[in-house]
Formats: sequence, C-alpha cells, structure tokens
Amino acid sequence: MAKEINKEKERTEAVVDAVSKTDLFFSENKKTIIAVVCVLIVVCAGIFLYHKYGYLPARQEAMEQMFPAEENFRNGEYELALNGDGNVLGFAQVIENYGAKAGQAVYFYAGICEIELENWQEAIDYLSAYKGKDKILKARAYCCIGDAYTGLNNYEKAVEYFEKAAGVIDNIYAATYILKAGITYEALGNNAKALESYQTIKDRYPMTIEGYEIDKYISRIETKINE
Repeated sequence: MAKEINKEKERTEAVVDAVSKTDLFFSENKKTIIAVVCVLIVVCAGIFLYHKYGYLPARQEAMEQMFPAEENFRNGEYELALNGDGNVLGFAQVIENYGAKAGQAVYFYAGICEIELENWQEAIDYLSAYKGKDKILKARAYCCIGDAYTGLNNYEKAVEYFEKAAGVIDNIYAATYILKAGITYEALGNNAKALESYQTIKDRYPMTIEGYEIDKYISRIETKINE
C-alpha cells in the first residue's frame, strides 16, 4: 500500500512539475507566442481572402474566356482555337493571361492545336506543361508528345513517350500507344523491341482493332529478324 501511495505521489509531482515548466515556458515566451499566432491568423486570412476574391473570380473569368476557343477546337478550327482572332481569345492567350486558372486542360488543348498545325516543339512545350490527373488525358498527352517528337524525327524520344503513355493506362487505348512504340522501334532498327511490342498487343489486347491486325505486324517483323 505504501509503495502504491509513493508511486501515486511521484506521478502527481511529475504532472505538477510538467505543468509548472509549461507555465514557465509560456510566461517567458508570451510575446513571441502571441506574435506567431497573430502572424498565422493574418496569413490564413490573407489566403482565404485571396482565394475568395482573387483566385476564384480570376478562374471564372479564365473559363469564360476559354469557352470560344473550346468551341473552335470542337469545330476543327485549330489556328483560331489556338490564337484567337482579336475578338475572342485563343488557348495561347488564355495561358498567357491566366496560366492554369482555366484548368489544366488549356495546356492539353493548346498542345493538340499545335500538333494539328505541325508546330512540333510548341506542341511538346504545351503538352509537357499539362499536369492533369485524368489518366486517359495524361496518357493521351504523352502519346501526342511522342507524335511531336516523331515529327521532329527524334524517334528515341518518341518511343520513350509512347511507352510512357502505355504505362499510364491498361485499356484499349494502351494498344494504340504500344503499336506506335513498335512502329517507332522498327524505324530505329530495333526489331527485337518491335516484336516485343507487337506480341504484347497480341497477348494482352487481342480484342482491340490493333489486336485484330497485329499478326501482319508480327509476320513482317519476324521476316526481318530471320533475314
């Protein structure tokens, strides 16, 4: 019983000592603590006010300004969609004026327009800036970067991005990206890797359009390998 009383006394003394040290700390650093708390309050208030009265209105304005460009894009008017006409903005002006406030898709749209206009490096720049989380669009962006590098005759970089595109998703679109990788490997003279790509389509995506036609690619590359 005496031991238990002593232990309880020791615990009580430890708690009292900890409270005393805490009180002493706050007493000695009262001004600093108050200053830090005030700074945090001001910073949080500033962030809230900017988000509500700065960022959100700018985002809404950016999205409204981008609407005509999206319409022109859907109509296949890629030059107009990208650069506008002086009356409405194109994706390039939206990016210049608002950055990503209109959403990450603005970089994707601009990149596709540059692809259609065969401005390969500009397409790469826009598509590389796309940081969207949608896996289908992300894979598509990688593939388009690969297409742009193909336009620049940089097949090593092209195949790298086709492979990256195929690595993002595991669906029917992946077959398209793998086929492009295979064709690019052939252009590089790497027949073994080309055959590996074609065989992957045959094994994993036989029910796709690419899968239905893949045997002719396999036969062709096997003939090259056996020559």
